[in-house]
Amino acid sequence: MKPADSLNVKRENTLIITETALASVALIGLNQLWYADYPKSKFHFKNDNVEWLQMDKAGHFYSSYQLGRLGAEMMQWSGATQKKQLLYGAGMGFAFLTAVEVLDGFSSEWGASAGDIVANASGTALYVSQELIWNEQRMVPKFSFHTTHYAKYRPTVLGSSLAEQLLKDYNGQTYWLSINLHSFYKKSKIPKWLNLAIGYGAEGMISGNAANEDLFSAPKTESFRQLYLSFDVDLTKIETQSHFLKTVFTVFNTLKIPAPAIEFQQFNRIKAHFIYY
Repeated sequence: MKPADSLNVKRENTLIITETALASVALIGLNQLWYADYPKSKFHFKNDNVEWLQMDKAGHFYSSYQLGRLGAEMMQWSGATQKKQLLYGAGMGFAFLTAVEVLDGFSSEWGASAGDIVANASGTALYVSQELIWNEQRMVPKFSFHTTHYAKYRPTVLGSSLAEQLLKDYNGQTYWLSINLHSFYKKSKIPKWLNLAIGYGAEGMISGNAANEDLFSAPKTESFRQLYLSFDVDLTKIETQSHFLKTVFTVFNTLKIPAPAIEFQQFNRIKAHFIYY
């Protein structure tokens, strides 16, 4: 949809009401589906920074950035000023995920995580800082996923279906920072759409804490971190006059395209992938 040239009050009001309603429904639904089966407690924090080799923190960083980007672009659609886009739009991701942390804090099963809050703030800060410094997004967090054999050993935690594994199986998730090369070297002949992507992943995890691995009936595994180098495409840099295509490109620009990659494993092993996703 084409952004308004100046503030469109009707669009802005529609946007505020819609976002508030969707966020409320999401939090209520999450409370019923995720927290209702566990007893409540006094608000408390839990230090989970060592769990899942920080893959969950990467997920918070990615989610906060992408929700904030969506909020800012929707505010732009309404014709709001840059200040409103960054304050109310980009802050949407941090506000929503902080509300989720509050739900965690009142659940005896979990607890609010200071590490999650820092990751949420960092994702929002990445979007806002780039808009203020460059007035464009030169570095974009992205996501890719592949199924793994680890989920079958603990499907209740890692997911029993593809949809669940997409969200829960950290072994198959990779979080990327996709860097647009042309934006840093505007006088070069580098294609505007070509990105260099740096990815982070981890593998060998049956539980959040390696010390608990022996509690599950699974082959003994050793968890390790992975660093990836690959190329990517910034779909928003593909020139088109179609506002529909621009919207489609923006949506799919949250995902890293499958491409050749080099994997550097924690144990000093290097692996080449013809196509990695």
